[in-house]
Amino acid sequence: MYAVIETGSKQYKVNQGDIIEVELLGLAPEATVKFDKVLLISSDDKIEVGTPYVAGAKVSGKVLKDFKSDKVTTFKYKNKINYHRTKGHRQPLTQVEIQEVSF
Repeated sequence: MYAVIETGSKQYKVNQGDIIEVELLGLAPEATVKFDKVLLISSDDKIEVGTPYVAGAKVSGKVLKDFKSDKVTTFKYKNKINYHRTKGHRQPLTQVEIQEVSF
């Protein structure tokens, strides 16, 4: 059984036992998180697609840790006018282990 959930304006395909990295949730480690925005859920013999969400479907998981992603560097440059700017960014993320997919 798998599901497609939406969190942080992104969509993730999850199974029970998967470890996913989502945008920062702001929860303590070992906390339980429930994802109510389930777009699609599939069991052994049927697929249920929501409009936009599947009613009654829930995905729960456990927060493992908060961390920052790898640094992304941007560089701006304009020719002949001595203009150059460098910026770096590290996106804060949360690692979640999916414990249950229920319908």
